[in-house]
Amino acid sequence: MVIVYLTGYLFGLNVFYVISMKILVTGGAGFIGSHIVDALVMNRHEVTVIDDLSTGKEGNLSQGVSLFKADMTSDDLYPIFQSLKPQVVFHVAAQASVPASMLNPTQDAGVNVLGTLNVLEQCRKVGVERVIYSSTGGALYGEPSFTPCTEDHPIRPLSPYGVSKYVGEKYLEMFSLISKLDYVVLRYANVYGPRQDPFGEAGVVSIFSRLMLNGEPPVIFGDGTQERDFIYVEDVACANMRALNNGGAQAFNIGCGTGTSINTLVQKLRGIIEYEGSPIYSEPRLGDVYKITLDASRANLELGWEPKVSLEDGLARTVSAIRQSLV
Repeated sequence: MVIVYLTGYLFGLNVFYVISMKILVTGGAGFIGSHIVDALVMNRHEVTVIDDLSTGKEGNLSQGVSLFKADMTSDDLYPIFQSLKPQVVFHVAAQASVPASMLNPTQDAGVNVLGTLNVLEQCRKVGVERVIYSSTGGALYGEPSFTPCTEDHPIRPLSPYGVSKYVGEKYLEMFSLISKLDYVVLRYANVYGPRQDPFGEAGVVSIFSRLMLNGEPPVIFGDGTQERDFIYVEDVACANMRALNNGGAQAFNIGCGTGTSINTLVQKLRGIIEYEGSPIYSEPRLGDVYKITLDASRANLELGWEPKVSLEDGLARTVSAIRQSLV
């Protein structure tokens, strides 16, 4: 493999990257996955996407990126992996909604556990060198004993979603012990940004933005004092790029380390959108953590990563993208 120094890369980072690698991205037509694909294409990798398009959109993909439509749990993965023989797999495909996992934990486990196991088995068969796994920090640690949470915080998820993502982490660890498969786990805080579905069950920034842009009140579950660690999607894509050549066989929190209450989030969005209404308050949702922030110092030290986009800037970019999509 050839090392090339790329200057002035996305978000102002000057970094060493391996180029011309064969890379497969599961869920690459979705919200986070498509931003990872964009960053990989920018770095001249040969990128292929597998996505069942249940939540992803073909229009999210960069021009020229090959797409295979397939379910992660299906036998269709075998011939795809055999024909591509990727060096690296970014496993992003997932059922990513906490409320949906509470309503249907069996379906959640089918996608996040059996789907991940199927992907890893194909990786083992074709000799994939590294898997970069999109996990969760926001739903993994439960109600924190301390904040910001480090990667060593006890794992005690409050939702089937948190459980299923952690099971994927343990399967990765097991596969690395019985094969030559290397891995990196990235535990995301609350990711937001352009391409997040404003009509979905997850993604409070996009959901609130759409409602306010349409003159409708956002619905806050609980009293709004609950706090989240919001991380912009392009910062998450950058973390994935850093994990391509760094930090093997470890988990890394990917967040800002700063909590923002849902009430504060609404006020910031109201100012950007110039919405004059007030939110509606409803009963708290089962499975939601009250307050969570992530300590990303390990990612800073070992991946050379840190968030670059401020909440105010990220919200403005997100609102602009949603406004355009609603026209």
